[in-house]
Amino acid sequence: MNTPRIIVESAAYIRTLQRPDGSIPWIDRGIWDAWNHGESVMGLAIAGHASDTLRGLDCLVERQDADGGFTGDLGASVPLDDDNRRLVPGTPEQARDTNFTGYVAVTVLRSLLALQAADKAERYWPMVDSAIEFVLRHQTERGDIVWRGLDPYEALEDVDSLRAGNASLYKSIECALLLARMVGAERPHWESARRAIGATLRENDARFDRFGTDRRRYAMDWYYPVLTGVLPTGAGRARLYARWNEFVEAGLGCRCVTDEPWVTAAETAELALACLAAGKREEARDLLENLEPLRANDGGYWMGWQFAEDVIWPYERPSWTAGAMIMALDAVEALTPGSNLLIRTVLPELRETAPKPDGEGLPAFLFD
Repeated sequence: MNTPRIIVESAAYIRTLQRPDGSIPWIDRGIWDAWNHGESVMGLAIAGHASDTLRGLDCLVERQDADGGFTGDLGASVPLDDDNRRLVPGTPEQARDTNFTGYVAVTVLRSLLALQAADKAERYWPMVDSAIEFVLRHQTERGDIVWRGLDPYEALEDVDSLRAGNASLYKSIECALLLARMVGAERPHWESARRAIGATLRENDARFDRFGTDRRRYAMDWYYPVLTGVLPTGAGRARLYARWNEFVEAGLGCRCVTDEPWVTAAETAELALACLAAGKREEARDLLENLEPLRANDGGYWMGWQFAEDVIWPYERPSWTAGAMIMALDAVEALTPGSNLLIRTVLPELRETAPKPDGEGLPAFLFD
């Protein structure tokens, strides 16, 4: 596996999809949301494309709603064509996803670390500050955060909370707190909110899937608490082992869901990150090597492989799939500053045990 070449070619593919306003849709025909845009932006940053990265970050600033949220397309609502092969973007459903909103903190911090551009933190801090405040307005008294912004007359208890989304927000708020250090801001209520999310994920699983949909069949529900540091290393490793054979198809990758013969590139790359977080580097490397058949000639990655029928499905190469692969390869090989941000818990939950920051307001190991 030629890691530097893969990163260069994957970033080049992402650049072909970036539009003049800095936005990066899923595919050339459309579909945009802040989370998947952010995956692509971080991929550009790791590959060293500074101007394109900053255009991507500026796009987030421009697209943020007045109350701090982000309105995005729901990719899962986009239909397939008559051959059941390709996405048909048109007028997809939209939502203001709390996880997607909070993820801008990860996007900003990871990008600035990779570019060694900490001096630009002030430029994006107001966006991150507003985004996290939007997210925390959707936290229930039990600690979980509902998955989307409320419609008029809705209450928080009317909207479900998702395990993977809350685990992702646990990391997003950590990154937001690190950015707060960089700009000299104090946000102790963010620390409290993050502790509450972690406690709910570990101790009160009944808060998730409250309306009858069991999402534990999804790989993301399985590995995200490990990837994002919700669980200590030992517990995370045990969680991965417990369901490894349900989700991982030997020699192919990670299934998206347990009951479908479909491995997906993005889930496999993220599972590799979770393996790194659990101290399983060789397993991470093996997973990424398994994705080589899904790498297209143009540098993109096919979304997935339907192994019962031996076909690529769907016949799409999303920008964020390439971005996820770049981030996973970077973390495995520790190529750029901040490569360990997504796989190492930087801020323990108790404030008094937090590492002392360096001159930039961040722990020094992030710059290794």
